[in-house]
Amino acid sequence: MEGLDQPLRILLVGNGGREHALAWRLSQSRHVAVIYACPGNGGTASGGSKIVNVSDPSTGDFPRLMTFAKEQGVNLVVPGAEAPLVAGIEGACRKAGIRCFGPTVKAAEMEGSKTFAKRFMERHDIPTAKFGSFKDYDDAVLFLKSNTLERVVIKADGLAAGKGVVIPSNMDEAVSTLKEIMVDKTFGAAGDEVIIEEFLEGEELSVLSFCDGYTIRSLPPAQDHKQIRDGDQGPMTGGMGCYSPTKIATPELIEEIHQKILRPTIDGMRKEGFPFVGILFTGLMITPSGPRVLEYNVRGGDPETETLLPLLSPETDLAEVMLACTDRYLDAMTITCTPNYSATVFAVAGGYPGPYARGEPITITSPTPSDTMLFHAGTTLSPPTPSSPQPTLLTSGGRVIAANATAPTLQHALEKAYAAIKTISYNGISYRRDIGHRDLNRTSASLATPPSSTSPSSTPLTYAQTGVSLTSATTLLSLLKPLTTSTSRPGADASIGGFGGLFSLPLAGYPRDSPTLIGAIDGVGTKLLLAHALGIHTSVGVDLVAMNVNDLIVQGAEPLFFLDCFSTGRLDVGVARDFVEGVAAGCREAGCALVGGETAEMPGLFARGTGGLSGEGEGEEDGECYDAVGAAVGAVRAGRKILPDKEFMGGGDVLLGLGSAGCHSNGFSLVRRVVERAGLKLTDAAPWVDGGEGGKKVGEELLTPTRIYVKALLAAFAEFNTSTSGEGEKSVIKGLAHITGGGLVENVPRALPKHLRARIDARKWTLPPVFRWLKKEGGVEDGEMARVWNCGVGMVLIVDAARAEEVRAFLEEKGERCFVIGRVEEMGSEAEQGEGEGNRCVVDGCEEAWKV
Repeated sequence: MEGLDQPLRILLVGNGGREHALAWRLSQSRHVAVIYACPGNGGTASGGSKIVNVSDPSTGDFPRLMTFAKEQGVNLVVPGAEAPLVAGIEGACRKAGIRCFGPTVKAAEMEGSKTFAKRFMERHDIPTAKFGSFKDYDDAVLFLKSNTLERVVIKADGLAAGKGVVIPSNMDEAVSTLKEIMVDKTFGAAGDEVIIEEFLEGEELSVLSFCDGYTIRSLPPAQDHKQIRDGDQGPMTGGMGCYSPTKIATPELIEEIHQKILRPTIDGMRKEGFPFVGILFTGLMITPSGPRVLEYNVRGGDPETETLLPLLSPETDLAEVMLACTDRYLDAMTITCTPNYSATVFAVAGGYPGPYARGEPITITSPTPSDTMLFHAGTTLSPPTPSSPQPTLLTSGGRVIAANATAPTLQHALEKAYAAIKTISYNGISYRRDIGHRDLNRTSASLATPPSSTSPSSTPLTYAQTGVSLTSATTLLSLLKPLTTSTSRPGADASIGGFGGLFSLPLAGYPRDSPTLIGAIDGVGTKLLLAHALGIHTSVGVDLVAMNVNDLIVQGAEPLFFLDCFSTGRLDVGVARDFVEGVAAGCREAGCALVGGETAEMPGLFARGTGGLSGEGEGEEDGECYDAVGAAVGAVRAGRKILPDKEFMGGGDVLLGLGSAGCHSNGFSLVRRVVERAGLKLTDAAPWVDGGEGGKKVGEELLTPTRIYVKALLAAFAEFNTSTSGEGEKSVIKGLAHITGGGLVENVPRALPKHLRARIDARKWTLPPVFRWLKKEGGVEDGEMARVWNCGVGMVLIVDAARAEEVRAFLEEKGERCFVIGRVEEMGSEAEQGEGEGNRCVVDGCEEAWKV
């Protein structure tokens, strides 16, 4: 498996029940050689031959922690608790060159600051309680006394070990709570700011999701018991018990949570430049009007982790799942669970969650029942002494030990968990005796969640809603890389991910003055559905050539020849001839030869229909639709630099944009959805052309072919890039990005080194009418626009600032519309550089320039 070419040596950071459960499950992996639990607890100290407790260095001393990791050959760090993540342990690991199963310090703010999380939810329309945030005590009290909420919840903004939430029963208690948090500093600096939010009626649900920044793999929802006493009474705790699965988590509710909460959360974090990697805990309230987010945790919940890991099937290797997250191929993983129930009961210290005694000796009567585990949290082993050579297990925290059991029914699992808790004794032991009471007392009727009242016509459209996943394509690319690399040979490193593939003839043994060949392959996509519906096939032939030759020119290659493949269910000679006529026209425009192709007739392979759009309601008959793929080969002469010339790129380089001819060949799944929402047919007048009075039809306008930039750019290379590949010689045009699928924000970074990003100003060019219409009719948000379409810029050049104006004027003379659209800038901190591709192209000014 990828990433497992050597045994895993894991540094597990933390000392709670969650960390014991992680160590227990990880130790079962055949890939794991050793787990260093830092500092660990009494349970990990006796957890088996693979688990070693490490008391020094401290978990907050990242430099010494990384030194220890390197000395021990650690190749995976697993932070269990929130504090190291919020403090930035992921960045320390990245700097040390060690994988970290956890989010960046920026992503960890989702737990580190409740205000940050609530405002994130506001920005991304994620359902949550109404709230106000306050740093001033008097302002908070004024809000309390003037708001119309019947009941409120008060939360300390920062980390408070799961105890920073108070539900006051009246106004006096609410004001007193604010004073304790903000003035008396009950929770220290965590209470410098508070959240006051509406009290939500319903039942809580916890969802733990493995994430790699794109893909989400959730475990069965669980139900936690937060309050200290039976009947959900008393102050909040870190968690007194938990069970899973639960009756309220119906398949319909789980799907609603995924679509309305989890997917927008993960996509939103990535779009804002801090993709989430690790386990995301989403705490929910299931209200009569649907699920609402209470909080995010950026690590596994506790006791949810102790409850859910025992449900993983034997085939699910936790170490493999973690590596799939850190290395961004989680969508290749299948995570399965056994068809059992899991129940956890926590034994706590007397007085918890208030002051409690430590150092009480613990006695555990063994054996515990089968399929039962004791996960230690607040325990430690006293060092042996001459008078007591055997170490003694002692209490060291408020929550001491969790008893977990699995069984075919919830009742049976709870009985076994309580039998296990009775094997534990220490002075002051306390635990709840009603864990699971909601499901045990529940009728078969599930909590109703009526459908959303949001009108479909007012909901902003996204590319993902059309069934297209740009993130899945990115993930697939990461999975394919090792396969292509295995085919390396002299002349090619078989690396993929650029705009085209390189093959050096001299390195393959051909004469030293032989050129380097560049290959590209692409298709037209769902734009073909418009061609099918209208019976216009020539323009998409041009598109096929353009998509390929533009990918060659960005690497400085002159297109030499082209081949196409035309596949259909039933060959219509006229359609095929029209299509190839377009291919030939595109080849002439690009200056390359059409040297061959393939026509494949495959009855039964292609489905009937045109995706819901047609000219007058008549689509292609069954089997008459087609698909097409093309491949182009170009060459860079010996002695000329292959682009991008990343070595000489730097902050201050200028970004030039070349005007597009329209949508080109990307984002048509979303284009078609917008046209459908607008109630238009492809034969209707295009409303964005002269207000619909220009005589242009919707379909004809949308079929405008992709602009081919080859000849103008070849001339620019000849004029400005006269340097050879000799050491130290710079190009004036240092790189280019063809703006295809992924729009501006995902294509421009492909031409930049990791330490640089593009800052584009949308006010530097005019958004073409077709994009303005699509934005208005589809309610498409600015970020989605920049990620799906070219927005009027089909090619971006990275140019030496000193000669940028010369290049711009030259390209204008060659017939291109050319704009100065921004600059390249240094990323700055290493933390910034690690926050994902979405942070490497920033488009400013959209709200003003693209306003509709």
